Amino acid sequence: MGEQTVSIVEYPVHGRGSGPYGITAGPDQAVWFTEVHHGRVGRLGLGGELTSFPLDPPSGRPSLLTTGPDGALWFTESRGHRIGRITTDGSITTFTTPSAEAGPFGIAPGPDGALWFTELNADKIGRVTVDGTITEFPLPDRAARTHAITATPDGNCWFTEWGANRVGRISPDGAVETYRLPTPASEPHGITVGPDGALWVALEIGSIARLAPTDQSDQR
Repeated sequence: MGEQTVSIVEYPVHGRGSGPYGITAGPDQAVWFTEVHHGRVGRLGLGGELTSFPLDPPSGRPSLLTTGPDGALWFTESRGHRIGRITTDGSITTFTTPSAEAGPFGIAPGPDGALWFTELNADKIGRVTVDGTITEFPLPDRAARTHAITATPDGNCWFTEWGANRVGRISPDGAVETYRLPTPASEPHGITVGPDGALWVALEIGSIARLAPTDQSDQR
């Protein structure tokens, strides 16, 4: 296979210390991103036009974000313990989690018209409706350190448990099942549905795991 040539362009974002972190495609022909250190949500047009929207307070550490079913961008504030919503014209609303030190991190549109998110510090999975109503579902293991989350075609959400070396499944009514990974201390982080319908998980130890939703041999 011959060497491929790619064109790479970098766009500065408010200095090196702003900390661009999460990024997603928006519904408005732009990419949206968080600035974890400066407490902002940014928008970058495909032609390089940059807009940045400050959060209040700016210390909440906006982390990951996604486009919601309502056409707005939804994001987590891992230090502010809030879920945020920003419209494409920059109007921001935030919703505080019921757990005081939740540490929300991963977030994804669910199969039920709501947003689902992980609570890294509280060992819970959260659900927020588009009008801002939050419900929390405790996990069996209080050292789970839930990290990333994604919806699957079977109508559930799957998530990673960074601290417990497992992946989990939660149904829309809050029923939870967890599945232990074969390699100890593999530190699962990102999770997504692959083109084959299976779940693919990024492991910090240097591996990628594949889990078919019907594989339940390692159920806890």
